[in-house]
Amino acid sequence: MPSRRRAAAALAALAAAPLLPTPAEARSRPAEARSRSADTDQARITAADRVSERVLDLTIDSPALGRDGHARVLLPSGYDRRPHRRWPVLYLLHGCCDPGPGWQAWTLNTDVEGLTASLPALVVSPEGGPSGFYSNWWNGGAYGPPAWETFHLGEVRPLVERTLRGNGRRAIAGLSMGGFGALSYAARHPRLFRAAASFSGVIHPLRSPAGVQGIVQRYGADPTALWGDPTAQSAIWAAHDPYTQLTRLPRGYPVYVSCGDGTPGPLDPADRPVDPTEKSLWPMAEDYVRRARARGLALTARLYGPGTHTWPYWERELDRALPLLTRPLARL
Repeated sequence: MPSRRRAAAALAALAAAPLLPTPAEARSRPAEARSRSADTDQARITAADRVSERVLDLTIDSPALGRDGHARVLLPSGYDRRPHRRWPVLYLLHGCCDPGPGWQAWTLNTDVEGLTASLPALVVSPEGGPSGFYSNWWNGGAYGPPAWETFHLGEVRPLVERTLRGNGRRAIAGLSMGGFGALSYAARHPRLFRAAASFSGVIHPLRSPAGVQGIVQRYGADPTALWGDPTAQSAIWAAHDPYTQLTRLPRGYPVYVSCGDGTPGPLDPADRPVDPTEKSLWPMAEDYVRRARARGLALTARLYGPGTHTWPYWERELDRALPLLTRPLARL
């Protein structure tokens, strides 16, 4: 245990060094993020807690959020024994509405540690808020915190690559709201990620704006604070909608999309009722799959019919998606 504490202390000390963006990083940021670059470049890891041999929890002083943010990292096996090796990174995003810390949700609810035990990559699950929707909130045109996109791509990403030895090869996946985040980030920043996956994702929010706004309102926020009014600020909604933005992805881009139809399936108890959440996401998945095929993406679609909006299905789909997500990480 003392050696783990020393490793965490060394990591925290390294993270305290100034982070200066490269020109490419500065150009890749959204306009509202670039306008605050002097602040976001001050993001710092303030605590690094080595929970176990592979689990590392980071606390990050985040100007983008205006508070501390968090991320859970699964280190690859043999990480400590290879101090000069650099690693690809799989970002694994959580969904909305979790009762506990979202950034711990994958490890608390699935065997993601077992599924990635032999994966030669860092697996990073950053905090996304209970209803943050992986976006820099519009806030009536004022922007400002919470700026989740800037936190993830302009703060967490450089910190991971500079302090945990990420090598710049990345893939991204997520469930529900995190499925939205994965496909939205991939399309909005098509050079950042080499593959993307959505499990039961909100991947066409313009199809059901009231559903997204209802989630935001449930957590006490103005439903227009996220992207504005769906009609008056339709361009902002469209700029984040994975279905609308998938044309920004190059032909042949690897994408994995899975969803159930909400009826009880093989991983549900016998008395499970129809799941209205999963049922509402099924048409979004159908829309995305049709357009992705027409665009010529390297699409793996698993619209598996019976299945609910629950963890057993997302664990199964992550296991099936890992080859698609990790294959591009091995190539230069």
